[in-house]
Amino acid sequence: MNENGTYRWKPENGKDLWLEFKKYGRIALIVVVAIVVLIGALSCFYTVDDKQQAVVTTFGKVTDITDAGLHFKLPFGIQQVYKVDVNVYQKIELGYTTEAEDEYLVNTDESTMITGDYNIVNVDFFVEYKISNPEKYLFASSDPELVLRNLIQSQVRNVVGSTSVDAVLTTGKENIQMQVKDLVSKILEEYDIGLTLVDVRIQDAEPPTQEVIEAFKAVETAKQQAETVVNDAKAYQNANLPEAQAKADKLKQNAEYLKQKRINEAVQQVAMFDAMYSEYKQNPQITKSRMYYEAISEILPGVKVYINTGDGSNVDMLLPLESLVKNQGGEK
Repeated sequence: MNENGTYRWKPENGKDLWLEFKKYGRIALIVVVAIVVLIGALSCFYTVDDKQQAVVTTFGKVTDITDAGLHFKLPFGIQQVYKVDVNVYQKIELGYTTEAEDEYLVNTDESTMITGDYNIVNVDFFVEYKISNPEKYLFASSDPELVLRNLIQSQVRNVVGSTSVDAVLTTGKENIQMQVKDLVSKILEEYDIGLTLVDVRIQDAEPPTQEVIEAFKAVETAKQQAETVVNDAKAYQNANLPEAQAKADKLKQNAEYLKQKRINEAVQQVAMFDAMYSEYKQNPQITKSRMYYEAISEILPGVKVYINTGDGSNVDMLLPLESLVKNQGGEK
């Protein structure tokens, strides 16, 4: 019995079990507190790599967005950290999937579309996007990737549905890609779900049947052959055009020379005529006779012409025109 009148059991070795229990209880409490403090200290720090941004919430409200590096946060759920890959291009496959490296699986539910001229085609799209705003990406919508996928699929069908089948299968692919990208980008700005469209590409486009595929291949081959012929013609033109241009320039120069020659001859004839007319005004009869004799000598170059200088009397004098012409030439 104790001094206060109560009974307390003691073991045979005389040690008090209650004191022992209190001693080990304090040690256990200290260990638990130390573990809690250690866990809290370890959970106060987090690391963000260079491809990420972290959104920090305090009691469920966004209070900070941190970049790459080591950062501090309040422990025990007071602050939560959500890491988001913002510097990574992510992809969406429409109309096909590539789950395995060498396996290309077609999804006809997504790829089959109707063109503007009421033909059916299978079009596969490859889309690249990135997260531009991690806060909006996490909390503006429940599933932003699904929103983007449905939006792209809707706009793809809209654009393809207003385009002819020839353009979809051959030369209009680039225009379709640009239209889809512009439409989706504008709507994403309105939705503001933290995503940015990077690129839209047509992975494949073909008719649904083999016969139509072969027909379009034949058309494409014919177009390529036509382009080849046109390119060959342009090459021939470029090779022969300088020579033809040189010939044309030569003909123009000859024509210009002949023109100038004719002009000079005409000017010379005009000058001779003016000079002859001046002589004619001074001596009309002599000038007429001279012109007559010169004309006879030109018309009959091998005939000797004699001039009758008779004045009507019985004496006639015949003068050889040839000697007169020579004398005039000698005097000159």
